[in-house]
Amino acid sequence: MEEVAILKGSNCRAKGAAPGFKVAVLGASGGIGQPLSLLMKMNPLVSVLHLYDVVNTPGVTADISHMNTGAVVRGFLGQPQLESALTGMDLVIIPAGIPRKPGMTRDDLFNINAGIVRTLCEGIAKCCPNAIVNVISNPVNSTVPIAAEVFKKAGTYDPKRLLGVTTLDVVRANTFVGEVLGLDPRDVNVPVVGGHAGVTILPLLSQVNPPCSFTSEEISYLTSRIQNGGTEVVEAKAGAGSATLSMAYAAAKFADACLRGLRGDAGIVECSYIASQVTELPFFASKVRLGRSGVEEVLPLGPLNEFERAGLEKAKGELAESIHKGVAFANK
Repeated sequence: MEEVAILKGSNCRAKGAAPGFKVAVLGASGGIGQPLSLLMKMNPLVSVLHLYDVVNTPGVTADISHMNTGAVVRGFLGQPQLESALTGMDLVIIPAGIPRKPGMTRDDLFNINAGIVRTLCEGIAKCCPNAIVNVISNPVNSTVPIAAEVFKKAGTYDPKRLLGVTTLDVVRANTFVGEVLGLDPRDVNVPVVGGHAGVTILPLLSQVNPPCSFTSEEISYLTSRIQNGGTEVVEAKAGAGSATLSMAYAAAKFADACLRGLRGDAGIVECSYIASQVTELPFFASKVRLGRSGVEEVLPLGPLNEFERAGLEKAKGELAESIHKGVAFANK
């Protein structure tokens, strides 16, 4: 009697979605990585989804691969598989690293996460030098300059393709402003510029869409809450983690904007921390127009009120230090 072959995942005829983009999540097993991987598997623009981490990726991959959406999911475990995870990718999202704990500043994360980002970016430079790279690993104010230095050394640096993800600041700003004004947060758009930590986060409340006015008390309350949103979550979780779910949502939202840009959609504007000439600093978060090559245009800051101009000066001082710290780390 003929032996019946048992079909296993490895020899099934896995069909991908209609042509789409190849996306890798580096740090896919972590607190941000898991929900982010879930959301990317739901995105119809993703045809191949690679999940990489140093622990637990086989389980996360098996779990997410059962979702009946188009993207084909593959898992990669540990440093020896990093190059396979990255080869041929169009978009690489980096949530890898340790999370913030109570009492920790984003700079306390620096030494561990800086080394992780450097290693991952060395892999990107080698295996998918033309990919769009979305950096989430904190402190973003320093990890984006580290990534830039790694790419410069490898001769692959394209400032249009390296983007720090600051979308969570915008998401929070839209939510908190919506609460104050009694509006649906989906109808609110607050530009948030500067950086992605504390006073470097500068919401431009004078440029809120739809146009509205705030009292000085509301401006003070909203600015402080937006700047300290991460700390609010760290303290509420009381040692059980940092902002992972809202961060995954924001990262998926930004990744989707990048993919729509790659597809050639017009008029895609998001805030992001990028190489910039908007100020005298080499990196700065502001509105950018996304397209087929990543950042197609960096938009000007627009008119700032007195409160925002003072906030900008304060932000620039701290940002300059964080950028220097990242560059020095990458070159030591």
